[in-house]
Order: sequence, then C-alpha cells, then structure tokens
Amino acid sequence: MTALVSLSPATDAAGPPARFRDLLASEWIKMRSLRSTPWTIALTVLFVVGSAAVATLADEAVPSGPPDFLPYDAYPPAGYWTLILVAAGMGALTVVSEYSSGLIRTTTVAVPARGAVVLAKAAVTAALWTAVGTATSTGSFLVSQAILDGHHAGVPITHPGVFRALVASALLAPVCALVGLGLGVLLRHAAGTTVTSVFILLLLPTMFSESNRWSADVKHALVSAAWNRLVQSWTPDPGSLGYTATVPGSWTVYTLWPLITLALAVLVVRRRDV
Repeated sequence: MTALVSLSPATDAAGPPARFRDLLASEWIKMRSLRSTPWTIALTVLFVVGSAAVATLADEAVPSGPPDFLPYDAYPPAGYWTLILVAAGMGALTVVSEYSSGLIRTTTVAVPARGAVVLAKAAVTAALWTAVGTATSTGSFLVSQAILDGHHAGVPITHPGVFRALVASALLAPVCALVGLGLGVLLRHAAGTTVTSVFILLLLPTMFSESNRWSADVKHALVSAAWNRLVQSWTPDPGSLGYTATVPGSWTVYTLWPLITLALAVLVVRRRDV
C-alpha cells in the first residue's frame, strides 16, 4: 500500500512589496545623488533673486505718493521665465535620466507597480521644488522691498496683492517641475521633452492675444499666463477691449496642468513596455 505524502507549500522567496514611503526614500536618494541638482538649484535661486534686485534698481517709476506694490520689480518676468525653464527641465530629468541610462528597467523589476513609482517621483519633485519656489519667491520680495525702502516705497507682506503674488510665484516652480516630469514620462527623450516644455510653458502663450475671445481662452489656459495674472495687483479695466483672465481661473490652471500630465503619465506607464 502506497502512502500519500503531503507536501508543504514552497516558501515565497520574494520579500515584501515595497511600501510607498520606501519609494519616496528611494526617489529622494536618486535626486540627491545627482551632482547637478544642488548647484543648479543654488544658481537658479541666486539668479532669480538677483533679477528682482536688478529690476527694482532699474525702475525709475517709483511712486512719490503712498507706496504701492510693484509686482514686476519683486517678480520680474525674465527671472521667473528662467525658473520655469529650470524647474521643468529638472523635473523631466528625474525620469529621462533613468530611461537614458537603463536604470528604469531595474526600477520596474524591483517595483512592478509603475504608477506608484511615478507618483513617488512626483511627490519628491513637488516637495523639493515647493521649497525652492518658496525660498525664491520670498527672497525676491524681501530684496526688492529692501531696495524700495531706501525710497520709502517698500510695502509689507500684508499689503493688498502681495501674498497672492508671493504664493503664485512660489508654486510656479513645482507646477512646472511636475509638468516637466509628466512630459518626461510621456516622451522618454531628453531633447524632445525639453523642446516640448519650452514650447508649452513659454512660447505658446506668446502666440495668442487677449483681443479675441477664443485666443484669450487658449492663452489663459497656459501656466505662464496664469502666473502673469496672479502676480498682477491691479484690477482689469472694465472699458478694455481685451479679455482678461480671472483669478479663480488662473488658480484652476495651476491645479489642472500637473494633475492632467501626471494622470496621463501614470496611465501610459502602466500600459507600455519600458
């Protein structure tokens, strides 16, 4: 008579799945290990804050009456266009560098949940560039007002319009970084992602005017145009022939661009091969 031998199940050799906080720690190590990250951020902050100082010193139209907030001295477009380019490029680099080096294959083997990897990259990128944007925005405001104080034209942060401009300028960096990250996942090519980011974030708004309704709607749906409106401290002229963006609409643009690009990135990365 043959006895039946009961075999115990094989022990799972694989370790426990990676937790999201493990992915965050991994992405932070990757970002911190890039030697270009610290000095790029430092130079960008110095340049943007310095551009605010130069713009304020060059402004000869300082009002002689009660002081008012001068947004394009504190937040000059040239400095913040540079911030847009750097943030978008660095956001894209967090993904594109892994595709170019082949490290993304190792990452996806270790963590099959590709969507979670993208979200972890987005969380670390958003946290880093929010800190950078806050430092840049605050520094720009303080430097410009310190210079204006010499002409008795400085204003405090509680002055009408200041806090909104400060927050909008601080959030511009993480918004553009997340858009760059999402485009990097979608395109997977450094040159293509850079050109697309520059076109969407900087060049495309200049192609549309506010004289026609459809053109104004397209312009106001873009990130740099939304920042431009949020920084303005004056109300639109009711008699103007142009169509002006609204403040709530501009905040909505800030919210939708990173959400949509990241949602597309997560959807695409789950469906295609690395």
